Amino acid sequence: MENTRKWRWGVNRWIILGLIILSVIGLQFIKPVQPHIQVAPENLTKEPLFTLPVIGDFYLSNTIVAMLIMDVVILIVAFLVRQGARKNGLVPKGIAGAFEMIVDALYGMTEAAAGKYAKKVFPWFATILIVVLFANLIKLVPGFETIGMLEESQHGYEIQSLGGAWSTVINQQAHEGGYIVKPFARALSTDLNFTLALALISVVMTQVIGVQAQGIHYFSKFLNFTTMFKKPFLGFMDFIVGLLETISELSKILSFTFRLFGNMFAGMVLMALVGVMVPVFVPSLIMFFELFIGAIQAYVFGMLTLTFMAQATQGHGGEEEHA
Repeated sequence: MENTRKWRWGVNRWIILGLIILSVIGLQFIKPVQPHIQVAPENLTKEPLFTLPVIGDFYLSNTIVAMLIMDVVILIVAFLVRQGARKNGLVPKGIAGAFEMIVDALYGMTEAAAGKYAKKVFPWFATILIVVLFANLIKLVPGFETIGMLEESQHGYEIQSLGGAWSTVINQQAHEGGYIVKPFARALSTDLNFTLALALISVVMTQVIGVQAQGIHYFSKFLNFTTMFKKPFLGFMDFIVGLLETISELSKILSFTFRLFGNMFAGMVLMALVGVMVPVFVPSLIMFFELFIGAIQAYVFGMLTLTFMAQATQGHGGEEEHA
């Protein structure tokens, strides 16, 4: 067994060294190109797919493609987990066992925070965490943000044919016009529409769960006029506090939206720039770093959602008793 491990480590070491050497040699023939980066997602269709009455024209963007890929991956993982759970019975193994441990841990956290309202909070908390996690990590799949269609640009590059319908841009600025690569798929969390939608779902469902837990009394923390006429000064202070609570709830939407978007977009820019300046070995380290950042951001988004929903189930001042 020990000899086998040493042999495998020796072979893997030479494979890694060989790949680094091939990368260095390849860079002598194909120089890295400064990528085209923009905040808004790129549209893959010139004409809108359809038009909605209020929203307007709907185009197929590369973040929508990423969302569809992510949905397929989640469905495949869910299918594998279900099949593993059925096959192994009461003691699931493999991917089913791993997900059972994760779900148990998440539910335990939910129960500790939300008490008897854990069953209402858990589906939203777990779903948001898993969706954000997959959205952050799906961009690490080879081909994301690198394979796409060529688009004419005033500040583009020359292209080189790879045979057939395939071409690539080369590190040579075009004198008149040129081309840039418009990727087929781009990291979903770098689209403000996606992060804003998640933020709205989180904040709106927090209010819904608050109403389910406390009834109409939940809105008293925003509009409290009970002491306005009996004790005007205290009533005025309650009104100011309620106004601040309203602003705080609305600011959560901005906080959720731009925290996730800013971190993931910065990671995309960092990967692109490092890939141009130090194209060998270092990008692999950055990808490991992005793996860590993607998981952390999903955890932070999920935990903030759990915390806000758990707080919404408590009465003003925390008098709601948890079971």
